[in-house]
Amino acid sequence: MDLLYSRKHDTATDAHLLASYQESRDPELAGMLLERYALLLMGVCMKYLQDEEKAKDAVQQIFLKVLNDLWKYRVENFSSWLYQVAKNHCFMQFRQEKKLNRRNTEQQQYSEDDRTIMEEIVFRELQLENLEEAIERLNEQQRICIRMFYLEEKSYRQVADTTGFSIGEVKSYIQNGKRNLKIQMDKIEKQNG
Repeated sequence: MDLLYSRKHDTATDAHLLASYQESRDPELAGMLLERYALLLMGVCMKYLQDEEKAKDAVQQIFLKVLNDLWKYRVENFSSWLYQVAKNHCFMQFRQEKKLNRRNTEQQQYSEDDRTIMEEIVFRELQLENLEEAIERLNEQQRICIRMFYLEEKSYRQVADTTGFSIGEVKSYIQNGKRNLKIQMDKIEKQNG
């Protein structure tokens, strides 16, 4: 990146950098946006994760997620959107750790004779993996709406505001996405069957 390019964008607003990034998909522009909020991200991650190393790792993971996903959404307020992404990431990480700790505790408590309970846990994990694969097989609009509505627990209005789809389109994508998810899950189960 040349110095003139850097200086030009140092003074640009978030909205200008965001528009330029979404037009060009130049990762350096997204990087400049993220640099502005690195300390804020670290603070958010520290607040939720309560561990400096975990927070640093989370910031890096959020940076990668933003670089991969930013172009997919119509983001009007970058700082609010980034805060929500960071908060969701920390909550998901917190849930995963809690689940892992619970699973470790469960595994220690179960005797060798209690195989059926462990098999049920493994079966549920497999179902979740199949669900993730099925979501990836949906078309882009359905995948985005399903993820935001069910996994990020956003309302129809929030999904519409974030994606630029109308509320009717969001409802349609979710309804069709649920139907297609069932179809994809059946196909995956037959493949793995």
